[in-house]
Amino acid sequence: MDIVDSYEQTGFVHLPDLVATDVAQAFLHGLKQDMGDGAIPLSRVAQHPNLLTRPAFEVYGHHYKPMIYFLWGLTPIMCQLTGRRLIPTYDYLRVYRKGDVCRVHSDRLSCEHSLSLTLAYSDGEPWSLDIGTERQAAPSAAVDEGFGEQPFAAIPMNAGDAVLYRGVHHRHGRVTPNPNRWSAHLFLHWVDAEGAYAEHGFDGNRQTTPVSFTFS
Repeated sequence: MDIVDSYEQTGFVHLPDLVATDVAQAFLHGLKQDMGDGAIPLSRVAQHPNLLTRPAFEVYGHHYKPMIYFLWGLTPIMCQLTGRRLIPTYDYLRVYRKGDVCRVHSDRLSCEHSLSLTLAYSDGEPWSLDIGTERQAAPSAAVDEGFGEQPFAAIPMNAGDAVLYRGVHHRHGRVTPNPNRWSAHLFLHWVDAEGAYAEHGFDGNRQTTPVSFTFS
């Protein structure tokens, strides 16, 4: 069974070594250089998503352009792997700390086709992404500590590995605490250009005005 068929049937597929670890390290190095010296001041963060039990460092592509270019650059291969013409929506980076979890949830409509990419682990300990194996008919706002009676697959991920999954219709999270001092992950999202969520292309910020140049 090839990747396109497996993804179509199960709603998720493991993609080992999707990105070379040298590339992932170079990306993180560039990000840290742009942030400047010093520790990330999470102690001053007052709020965090209800998916998390405490604040985590997050950066969104619309705030850091290299991440948007990463998203756009991966779009052709994601089209091949899904067998669909995809439109990118948005991406973000999150750095988890030791003991962190991510509660089980569904994503919003901009995340019809999602990619969870592990960039690096401080201690090299693989950490699983957990995905419900039953397709949900509609996205849910529920956020839970675990899957309850719902069956799920735990997919261990090394640095450079990714999991492609249908974020809207398959609940997912990380229910086992992070074994590393920290781990860095990039989350990238697309919608089907001919699908029900196509209007969410570019996260609803599609530019329709033609580009015009002037010269002097």
